[in-house]
Amino acid sequence: MRHVDSFEIQPPTPPSHNGVPRSAWARARRRVSRWHRPYIAFLLLLDFAAVVLADWIAQDAFGQARAGFGNATWFYTVAFLLLPLGWLIILWGNRAYDRRYLGLGPDEFKRVTRGGIAVAATVSFIAFATKTGLSRWSVGFALLGALVLILLGRLVARLALHTVRRRAGQAGHRMVLVGTLPECLEVYTAVTRNPGAGLVPVAIHLTDGYAAARGMETPVPVYAGRDVLALVREVGGDTIAVCGSASAEPGELRRLAWQLEGSGVDLVVAPQLTDIAGPRVHIRPIEGLPLLHVEEPTLSGPALLVKNLMDRVAAGLGLMLLIPLFLAIAIAIRISDPGPVFFRQRRIGHEGQTFQVWKFRTMYVDAEERLAGLVDQNETDGMLFKIKEDPRVFPVGRFLRATSLDELPQLINVLWGEMSLVGPRPLPADDGDFLGDVRRRLLVRPGITGLWQVSGRSDLSWDEAVRLDLYYVDNWSLAYDLSILWRTVGVVLARKGAY
Repeated sequence: MRHVDSFEIQPPTPPSHNGVPRSAWARARRRVSRWHRPYIAFLLLLDFAAVVLADWIAQDAFGQARAGFGNATWFYTVAFLLLPLGWLIILWGNRAYDRRYLGLGPDEFKRVTRGGIAVAATVSFIAFATKTGLSRWSVGFALLGALVLILLGRLVARLALHTVRRRAGQAGHRMVLVGTLPECLEVYTAVTRNPGAGLVPVAIHLTDGYAAARGMETPVPVYAGRDVLALVREVGGDTIAVCGSASAEPGELRRLAWQLEGSGVDLVVAPQLTDIAGPRVHIRPIEGLPLLHVEEPTLSGPALLVKNLMDRVAAGLGLMLLIPLFLAIAIAIRISDPGPVFFRQRRIGHEGQTFQVWKFRTMYVDAEERLAGLVDQNETDGMLFKIKEDPRVFPVGRFLRATSLDELPQLINVLWGEMSLVGPRPLPADDGDFLGDVRRRLLVRPGITGLWQVSGRSDLSWDEAVRLDLYYVDNWSLAYDLSILWRTVGVVLARKGAY
């Protein structure tokens, strides 16, 4: 952290051009963040190899794969050279290699999927136009297999990129935040919350509130009265983020966009609309004014019915398949500490209704009596009580907590409709009524896992846990549930934040 004591205020330097490149084919080279070039080259090789592998498996699995081709040489040329190149061209046309979509968000995978559909349509049209007799099974297997392999390769490449960003602090976008100090600090907190996103603020340029900012601690240097493009070059940035009210100044944002044309610097706008997912936000331009239309959260309708049906079916099948594991855990608990196998506690559920949650017992039978003597050792805040080395937990119980196996009996609550597979965690009903924003968690059924669990579990503060739960309530979808379930597997295996 550093103190803001003074500002270097200089008259803004007028732009050297009107922002229009001299050639329509001109592309400015980015002076700093060039990680995307080797990364894109790696993706090209990975995608090419994925298509070749899918074609090889298809021609090996189906004996009629070469039907319709005059000779084997022409077949191998098409299958292992022309078709993979066609994939790369169509993916490039769908901007699946655009650096702005790589490593962050679902757009990269959406563009790859659209490219796969375009490849299938192109192959079908060419086969029809040339009257080539192709094996439908082999072609379908090759196209679908290539799409799956490309998506898996992109996922592995993204995980590797995130690892490099978290551990080495490289391969990111260096941002200059423009706006008032509170707005810039809010954006700073948001973009640095996930180091894997690769957004690294390096400076703040104030548009207002110079006097109020003096003496305040800031995580990055603060400037005022500077030419923004010159400042970006000085601090080694490659992206300008216009924060909050600074984006609403008439004409200023448009002139800044003109100034950045041909400079190789990206321009992003961070409006004062936070914790709302992209599918709920739509841009509706009216007379040149882009209006952000925010849809209401989907808390009812067919998607919710599908979610409830999926929960009940998965819980029923899970309980039947896990009976041997349940028996083994029950025996281990009884050997470790004589007493009941299950622990039941009143929790607050959907719309404030209370229910009894099921868990495997992980503490000694006198845990409740010993709680009063441990209250001053609480390591969390808010409505939570957590101790990393809780003396009330017996050894087998510690293992069950670390692996989240103690949560499996909650499939019973899911089967009865009291809980869901994914949702906010149910909190004890003895802690009093939920007040303020926290009550919004009760609009959906609590879940066995959720955004809180996959983002840090017990290592998070109460305010951060509430923020994540409210984000889930406002932006949930079936695809988001499946994503959280997938992330849960990695979190459980890593045993992160479980105690």
